[in-house]
Amino acid sequence: MARHGVRILAEGNSHAFGGAVNSDSGLVKSINWKQGMIIAMGVPILILPGIYDIAGTAWGLSIMIWTISVLQGFAQNLAIGEMAAALETPGIGGCAQKVFTKPNGGRYGLGKFIGAFTAWSYWFTWTPVIPIFTCTSVDYITKYLEYGLNMDPLSSTATLAFQICFGLVVFAAIIFVGSKGLSGGAKLGLILALIAILPLLVVIVVPLTGITAGEGGISAFSLENIKTNFTPPGWNWGVNDFLMVFGMFAYAQWCACAWESAATYGAEYKEPGRDIPKALISAGLVCLAMYFIVPFVVYGMMSPADIEAWGVSTLYPIAQFDFGSIGLIIALILLVAGMVMLIQTAFLGSSRTLYFMGHEGNMPKVFTYTNKNGAPIFAMLFQAIMGVVFIIIIHFGSVGMILAASSFGFSFALGMGMMAYVVSKRNPRFKNIERPYKAPKGWFYVACFLMCYQFFVLIPCLAYWCINGGIDNGMFSVIIGAVILLIYVPVWFILQFFQGKSEESCFVCKRTVEDYNAFVAKDQNRDLAEKDDLMPEMESLPMLLVGNTYVPLCPICYELTFGFSSNPEERESGIKREVIGARLLTAAPKYKDDEETEE
Repeated sequence: MARHGVRILAEGNSHAFGGAVNSDSGLVKSINWKQGMIIAMGVPILILPGIYDIAGTAWGLSIMIWTISVLQGFAQNLAIGEMAAALETPGIGGCAQKVFTKPNGGRYGLGKFIGAFTAWSYWFTWTPVIPIFTCTSVDYITKYLEYGLNMDPLSSTATLAFQICFGLVVFAAIIFVGSKGLSGGAKLGLILALIAILPLLVVIVVPLTGITAGEGGISAFSLENIKTNFTPPGWNWGVNDFLMVFGMFAYAQWCACAWESAATYGAEYKEPGRDIPKALISAGLVCLAMYFIVPFVVYGMMSPADIEAWGVSTLYPIAQFDFGSIGLIIALILLVAGMVMLIQTAFLGSSRTLYFMGHEGNMPKVFTYTNKNGAPIFAMLFQAIMGVVFIIIIHFGSVGMILAASSFGFSFALGMGMMAYVVSKRNPRFKNIERPYKAPKGWFYVACFLMCYQFFVLIPCLAYWCINGGIDNGMFSVIIGAVILLIYVPVWFILQFFQGKSEESCFVCKRTVEDYNAFVAKDQNRDLAEKDDLMPEMESLPMLLVGNTYVPLCPICYELTFGFSSNPEERESGIKREVIGARLLTAAPKYKDDEETEE
């Protein structure tokens, strides 16, 4: 059955290999707020490496840092949720690209670059989660082999091989389940939530009851431990201490504010106006409880020296204290399952960021291809490759080094996210846009404050904290963060150059503007209905908005596509006969000069 030209263009924009797709974003609207919340439920486990890293600077004071950071997340994520619901766009990266990219702003437009760089920063926020928690999971396993089974520690090479093999198995499983669509990922998330989040809470709550096995070489929970180790020796709340605190706030928000991932799937909620705020608030309340009680119990049972000794495997001795040697095995299995759930959250979120960047022309178009279930399969495969690369980098550095570097990306992305919200509230382009969910009244000014807070307080203080001993290899964290963020600048310009070459040709017939001008300049190609009418030559092809992407379309294909053809049959039907069939988007129309050439 023949299809109208506008439908052809809409389907071409989605790049889907069969199946129903959203004509605006190409992603299937398949999840509700409960599924979105479940996918973000891996976020509380983000605190595990952070407890170790912050303990060296703040000691028990970090309990306050973690809790306040989650509250800050509420302020930020309500604004992000409103944008995502209104634009039906994936999270910070997608919203920034849509807000800052001006229509017909050109390939090298400043707004397009700002949106692209924000999305890249957001991608750099989530992508390191995949290798960080792959390596953390392996650390818990190797700790058990060493301390639980009294095996010799693995060599450096064996540890790296173990990390890569473990990562490949996990990545393959996530890709397989994720290829079934986002709802399939939510089902896996539901299973992992039941076997991981609740046991994590049990591991932390059991010491408060006093019913424990008492093993593990640490003391029972005591408020006195927190009071004694609340701040390190020499802490006097001077300028240096305040700078270090705000640096830790920047580091902590990478973990404590990450539940905005529930808004990343803005284009895939069945009812974004209702689902996004419910998913965000539900996930936020869970995180608020977890980010208070986890450090509260950890610092109530372990001294800073204990935390330093166990590294990122902070909960290992607490689980052993709770359940003894036998229960420890079950607890560790469940904790590793929880970390796998977090890897899944990062995997799905970062792959969809790549997907939307590809749609906006800020990453290769291959990332926009989805399978029949609407899953961006090529973006997911790329994430698996980058996961292995970062595992290797972490092995020769440290988990904290990459986490701190990634925190720079998150701080910048959050700052730009708040700026995007401000622009979307004031720019005339978005004046009449439907907002199915709105943040509380006056949130415009809250977003302005948070934007300045990220750019002028948290980012500089994070660099200060890293350089002044807040983390091992802190200077390398700053360098790695800067290099990975800035390397995108030349990549973006190169990408625009090569993509621009293809964008200079008509989306349907693939002719360049030079081909078009040569065609209309010939007398035999005058309009058939108006013998004296000669179509004008053009300097560039006009751009047409299709879905969320601007595509070039020559006037001839525009007329044929939308029914304004000089051919009476095509004018009446609005169907371009030459492009009907299985290869609608690749068949070029035959012009009169082409027919003569063929003869």
